[in-house]
Amino acid sequence: MNKKDMSIIPDRKRERCVTGIDALDTILNGGIPRANSVLITGSCGTGKTTMSLEFLVHGALQEEKCLFISVTEDSEKMLNNVVPYDFFDESLIEEDYLSFVDMPDIYQELGLHEKSEFSFKEIDGLISKIEEFVIQDDIKRLVIDSVTSVCFQLKTEEKIRDFMLRLMKTLSSHGCTSLLVSEISPEEPRYSQYGVEEAIADGIIMMGNLERQGDLLRTLQVVKMRGTDHSRAKYVLDLTSVGVLLVPLLKGGGGDMGGGKDG
Repeated sequence: MNKKDMSIIPDRKRERCVTGIDALDTILNGGIPRANSVLITGSCGTGKTTMSLEFLVHGALQEEKCLFISVTEDSEKMLNNVVPYDFFDESLIEEDYLSFVDMPDIYQELGLHEKSEFSFKEIDGLISKIEEFVIQDDIKRLVIDSVTSVCFQLKTEEKIRDFMLRLMKTLSSHGCTSLLVSEISPEEPRYSQYGVEEAIADGIIMMGNLERQGDLLRTLQVVKMRGTDHSRAKYVLDLTSVGVLLVPLLKGGGGDMGGGKDG
């Protein structure tokens, strides 16, 4: 069944990709509709990487093959910097349920490591390489952190739109649910750096920082999610060793949680 067909299936019949983050699954009425491509967007330090990794870990614990593609940071360094989960088991990596690939290695293999701007043909090669990983390992959950950094190499709105449309269609066609991390500045009035990504994505989860009474609180809000009804309320987010915790943002104050860690 192709992506267009899936989008018209009634909400109650859509298979869900349970994130494992209990409050988020509740917000989404059971999880992300399977094969959706979701933009995880926010400024620096809002927890995008940590939450995306938890999404993969929970999938791996359910014996789903999961892949993290790190674009700007060495994956080993990234793992050392995120919240150490109590439920994380290194055997998930050893048994190939959780895999990591550094995008610079893909660029080098494709001869793109010295390119300042990718051509349409080179974009084809990049998407084909990502598809190769998905097919070869039967990947069901995928994170690209960040898609903004890939789009920087494309330069034009036309190429960015072409890349995003074909990437999402390719991942969806293989039943792969993806989180695509989008980096924006705190003052950015839109949900993506180039304004193209947000219109194409099946879902947008907005993560931010909110100053309340001298504290800087992380927040999360599901802006859109095709294929399901969902809450659009804003939640306070905390990063802990037991995973991402969410509570409703109280008017005039924060949520009832302690401080978290960087991610």
